Amino acid sequence: MEKFTTLTGIAAPLAVENVDTDMIIPKQFLKTIKRTGLGGGLFYEHRFDEQGKEIEDFVLNRAAYREAKILVTGENFGCGSSREHAPWALLDFGIRCIIAPSFADIFHNNCFKNGILPITLPRDEMDKLMEDAERGANATLTVDLEAQTIMGPDGGSISFEIDPFNKQCLLEGHDDIALTLKRKDKIEAFEADQKHSQPWQWTERMQEGGKQ
Repeated sequence: MEKFTTLTGIAAPLAVENVDTDMIIPKQFLKTIKRTGLGGGLFYEHRFDEQGKEIEDFVLNRAAYREAKILVTGENFGCGSSREHAPWALLDFGIRCIIAPSFADIFHNNCFKNGILPITLPRDEMDKLMEDAERGANATLTVDLEAQTIMGPDGGSISFEIDPFNKQCLLEGHDDIALTLKRKDKIEAFEADQKHSQPWQWTERMQEGGKQ
């Protein structure tokens, strides 16, 4: 997983509440288990009409926001089904940070597992960032994870809170697999000890493996 330290990029305003995961990535794109290639399906039913033509007034189709790296949006973002394809699609499009008043719990956790930083802010600060994001090509924000700050285009700074464990995982670029591998020596030591103290466990496993 790519580390998240400091991100500077265009912030796209999506002033919509209760954006669910089916809106983020519709069900027809869930056939793959690959994390790449889903950016084209991001917000598909809102970005394209029935003929596959771009809907010009959707925010990510506007010239100023095609390269957006940050999404400023409404309450309860990521609600609905717990599909991990939703953060995959956002990440593949180029979105690495989402700022909202609140997130659905499962989506919030999935973001951290995939290298996306979800930031929760109170309504008054969200209103200011939404105004900043509506500046188009001038809607550049800088998110500093270490300092836990968001720098606006006018130089103003907003602080945000984040769970220390999730923060460290993003800074180090560690997903669940990487976290497990950090303890590889202890895992191998445990296995070696178990092979000595409980050899029947490993004999049974080898027998079961041979039957498959």
